[in-house]
Amino acid sequence: MDPIDPECGLDVALAVVGGKWKPLILYHLQHGPRRFGELKRLVAGISEKVLIQQLRDLQTVGVLVRRDYQEVPPRVDYTITPFGMTLVETLIPLCRWGTQNRAEVARRLPESSSSVSAA
Repeated sequence: MDPIDPECGLDVALAVVGGKWKPLILYHLQHGPRRFGELKRLVAGISEKVLIQQLRDLQTVGVLVRRDYQEVPPRVDYTITPFGMTLVETLIPLCRWGTQNRAEVARRLPESSSSVSAA
């Protein structure tokens, strides 16, 4: 693949969803709005600071929206936009592949570098 091939938009896709956490955040938002605390619990291992930054990044590119209800105590939730759902739809086959190959990947990766559970 030519690194400057204008036909391949993988660079664009990875700029939006790249990294360890964004695909997991999108996975947990695909079925409806979630509050910040809920996302923090669902995306195991993410720090609050990183979650805030990842959510901001996804908002900036229009993949999700943040709704502030202007209440006391504060209530905020995050929802995927229709544009963001087009991205989620592309991640579903990747999720399926990971589920189907979890044990094989766990077997092949060195123990120290694997966070993959063979369950």
